[in-house]
Amino acid sequence: MDTTLNGSTRVPPDPEGTRVELDGRGLTVPDVVRLADAAATPDVPPGALDRVLRSWRAAGRLAAAGRLYGRGTGVGAHRSVPVTAQDEAEHGLRLLRSHAGGAGALLPARQVRAMLAVRANQLLSGGSGIQPAFVTALTDALCLGVHPAVNEYGGLGTGDLTALAQTGLTLIGERPWLTGRPEGQEPQTEEDALPGDLPPGFPVQRRHRTSRKRPADASPAGPSSQLPTPVVPQPGDALALLSSNALTLGQAALACHQLDLLLRATHAVAALSLAAVSGSLEAYAPEVHALRPYPGVARAAAEVRRLLGVPGRPYGAGRRIQDPFGFRAFPQGHGPALDAADALRRIVEVEINVPSENPLISSDGTTAHHHGAFYAAPLGLALDGLNLAVLQTAQLSAARLTALGRPDLTGLPGFLATGPASSSGAMILEYTANSALAELRSCATPASAGHAVLSHGLEEAASFASQAARQSLRAADAYTTVLACELATAVRALRLHPEPPPAFPAFTVADAVLPAGTEDRPLTADVTAAAELLPVLAGL
Repeated sequence: MDTTLNGSTRVPPDPEGTRVELDGRGLTVPDVVRLADAAATPDVPPGALDRVLRSWRAAGRLAAAGRLYGRGTGVGAHRSVPVTAQDEAEHGLRLLRSHAGGAGALLPARQVRAMLAVRANQLLSGGSGIQPAFVTALTDALCLGVHPAVNEYGGLGTGDLTALAQTGLTLIGERPWLTGRPEGQEPQTEEDALPGDLPPGFPVQRRHRTSRKRPADASPAGPSSQLPTPVVPQPGDALALLSSNALTLGQAALACHQLDLLLRATHAVAALSLAAVSGSLEAYAPEVHALRPYPGVARAAAEVRRLLGVPGRPYGAGRRIQDPFGFRAFPQGHGPALDAADALRRIVEVEINVPSENPLISSDGTTAHHHGAFYAAPLGLALDGLNLAVLQTAQLSAARLTALGRPDLTGLPGFLATGPASSSGAMILEYTANSALAELRSCATPASAGHAVLSHGLEEAASFASQAARQSLRAADAYTTVLACELATAVRALRLHPEPPPAFPAFTVADAVLPAGTEDRPLTADVTAAAELLPVLAGL
């Protein structure tokens, strides 16, 4: 295999594959997702790598002229402790080793790959002072399908220090690479490694297993695996690599993308439920929403009208003068979640395309700025805002699900049951949805309300964006279940209607996929099929 450099990678280009350009300027949330899912490989233009080289050389000149934080000094409370020029390289190694103190479960490959993509792109924006070989190694890892072992706990929204220290030790060859399909969600543990695969003290979560068989999507890279060339660390590299919230940003990008998809699918699910209860479209009329120009609210109403085939002025008041809030107030409850998802995407796409390193080397190479831009309050607050907004619309989804089981609203049997009078029908889906809703409610507790005082009081606050990002990922999973329960129930109700089923695409697609039959039976397969259908509905 040819190992000459091609852009930023030693992997030969794949003419059939999809490429994502990493230039430090234009990375998007969908780009991060494609790289995380191994649906694309990175491509670094030479000019971006030159930017890294210039910053590295400038950092060397500045360090020779005067001390730089973290290079000529210790870090945190040791910021005034001098480091001699002769000790700078060893000092960097000590930083990586001492900060690799993450704990808890190992993160899925998908989340770690998202981190690698974000960190590479941030470094390519210039200003870090890191040697270009680290960027090359990061992009090589994405191309080769390997990733470092990264533990869940360690970040507080002031830099993902433990995750990036573990990554740094892997890049320089002190920790092993892992392989795994990005879609695999089961964290790896020490039982996934054969004896001798992991070095002494390798920080993995311990758990008991009846079998030592490795999961299909998780295994340490063996001797025959192609791996990135180990980087020989130079003075200043360690802190330059650590100064970032790349893991939190990668997780935020994944959560933002998934929640955006679910929020778009919600329009179709809500439209099906509205049709199932013969609800009124007056609450969705353009005239109503023109009075209050909230973009998300107007968009939610317009999407329901479009999906029901009444894009203009809706006629007819439906079965009732006023429907329950789950139907009548859907635009007002759902619209803020659309706006919050848009706001989070804008913040993520700012942060993944700018340097975050402290100190920051100026673009002209003449100055090093010490700053607090790594303090991720904008990101944490945006994540908290989206989590709260998703809870609001999820509560309306659960309310519509309950309404679908009420004969007085649908004109159908209670709980959409058929057969003997004691049949339960879809009753249990209320419980399942509310169980997931309870998880979502816990995820909506604002992480940014937390507080911490660290490093001898020098760092007397934290944004807790790291916790908010993990909450968003869990919220997305919980909301998927809530929405799937509503979808399965709405389709069941429409099938039971005495009138011919509606002809709009959302029902046609769902009716063709979801299990048939209204007898009392296990409904797990219905919910699973409905969850898998949500991405399709999001694209209608």
